[in-house]
Amino acid sequence: MRRFLNLTPFIAFGILVVLLYSFLNQENEELESVLVDQSVPEFQLPELEDPENLISKSNINNLPALINVWATWCIACRVEHPFLMQLKNESILTVYGLNYKDDRQKALNLLERDGNPFEFSIFDEYGKLAIDLGVYGAPETFFVDKTGIIRERHVGVLNDKVWKDKFEKFLKEDNEDK
Repeated sequence: MRRFLNLTPFIAFGILVVLLYSFLNQENEELESVLVDQSVPEFQLPELEDPENLISKSNINNLPALINVWATWCIACRVEHPFLMQLKNESILTVYGLNYKDDRQKALNLLERDGNPFEFSIFDEYGKLAIDLGVYGAPETFFVDKTGIIRERHVGVLNDKVWKDKFEKFLKEDNEDK
């Protein structure tokens, strides 16, 4: 019996590790956004590049478009950056950035060094717009259709597979309606 009592902490730890690992393997699809099928929320925040220029919902007018939540402290954002550049270079659709809880100068330096895939970036220093969008962290990407309605949300790195699986169909729908 004493031997079993000595092993109890290790058994409990093993069970805890298994439970936590099972949570890591769950898909991001379970993180639903209450804003899917709703309009982009109203906001007024400074532009990253020019703090004197206030950006609002009305500035997101080249639709359909993506709104991409990013930050310099976000390693996954750097992984998806080349794909965002590809979207820009191929003129697939406009991408608006939402720079989330970041340092303005570091963000500007990163865009200068690695290229700027965004039409413009909204500087959300305190995360207010991100909260209104239901953002859990960065990166997150929202597809906004030609009427300004959020049709899809993706948590995590945007890449070719995610684009084809989640977003491309909405772009095709918008193009078919023209």
